Amino acid sequence: MLASFVPILVLFLVAAFIAVFVIVLSSLLGPRKNSARKLMPYESGMEPIGAAIRRVPVRFYVVAMLFIVFDIEVVFFYPYALVFRQLGVPGLMAMGVFFLVLVVGFVYEWKKGALRWE
Repeated sequence: MLASFVPILVLFLVAAFIAVFVIVLSSLLGPRKNSARKLMPYESGMEPIGAAIRRVPVRFYVVAMLFIVFDIEVVFFYPYALVFRQLGVPGLMAMGVFFLVLVVGFVYEWKKGALRWE
């Protein structure tokens, strides 16, 4: 039984050896000239301006959470779309209630201003 796993073990060992070999070889043969410019953080080819750590407005997180919530809820429409003919009118009514809850939540967030970008 364990003999069938030997090729996988050999492949894993060869991959680990190659990875370690390449890292060691590059550290031995590569140049080691550190300068202030090389040690500086890289930001799209430009010199960084200001602090690297800054506060992110809560609005970013609110929009991200709302997007995830509505995105996940919309995923529930896909299984319904696959079997909507077998579910008939009761399935249509259930999905209508589900959609109504989504629309009410969306309108509530819209009225509260959660989607307004300032």
